[in-house]
Amino acid sequence: MKINRKAKRVITFLAIISSVSILLSCTKKSAEETSMQMEAQDPLVVAMELAYPPFETKDSAGAPSGISVDFAKAFGESIGRKVTILNTQWDGLIPSLQTGKVDMIVSSMTITEDRSKVVDFSTPYANSLLGILVNKNSGITKAEDLNQKGIKIAVKTGSTGFIYAKREMTNATIIALADESACVTEVAQGKADAFFYDQLTIYRNWQANKDTTAAVFVPFQDKEMWGVAVKKGNTELLNQINAFIPKFTQEGGFDTLSQKYLAEEKKAFDELGFKWFFDLN
Repeated sequence: MKINRKAKRVITFLAIISSVSILLSCTKKSAEETSMQMEAQDPLVVAMELAYPPFETKDSAGAPSGISVDFAKAFGESIGRKVTILNTQWDGLIPSLQTGKVDMIVSSMTITEDRSKVVDFSTPYANSLLGILVNKNSGITKAEDLNQKGIKIAVKTGSTGFIYAKREMTNATIIALADESACVTEVAQGKADAFFYDQLTIYRNWQANKDTTAAVFVPFQDKEMWGVAVKKGNTELLNQINAFIPKFTQEGGFDTLSQKYLAEEKKAFDELGFKWFFDLN
């Protein structure tokens, strides 16, 4: 039986429609299966202190936001697990991991010898150096100016700035405060002479308080390396994050996050000749 051209076109059209429908059905099924697989697994609970913008903070609606949030969610997606962010005060981060309340910490945490005794750290994903925010009228131009009696140094409790000041500034008075903003206020109001913290935070707070503060960026210690912390002995999760970090870096993940959250700061760091946070070369 012969089929005319019109009939052939109709048959061809129906075949195409059928193929597209099957393809869409398979795609939808695949997406649903992936979603179901993620739902079936326990969520990956990530602890961070949402008080350190733009790395760990909250958006206008109060939801977790920032570089660390996006980074954690990208990792969760790579291993097929939904991510739950648990806002935790700094001093409670490691205890929450040790007690099994959370699976990992992604909170701009520096890898230190003491911390490595109680948690396992991933390979580094960022690095930083300490900077100093000083009162504009203090006359301080270098770290050595601070190690003397009568000088008051504000530090955030438990931070590496706190550790450095306690170890190196033995002649000064150390004022330990619970959060970054309180330390900045002490310096801006002249109640403290200086505040030790990472260069990016110092830069941002200096820009926000130029009438009352100045910044000292001269390197005075070795660079600090940031890592993801997991519970001691959790080699499965540690291996997964160690495999993810170089892949995320090579695919431009940190470049994208820098452009999204830190474009102005990246430009300033380049002009000042500072090593960028995610440049580990």
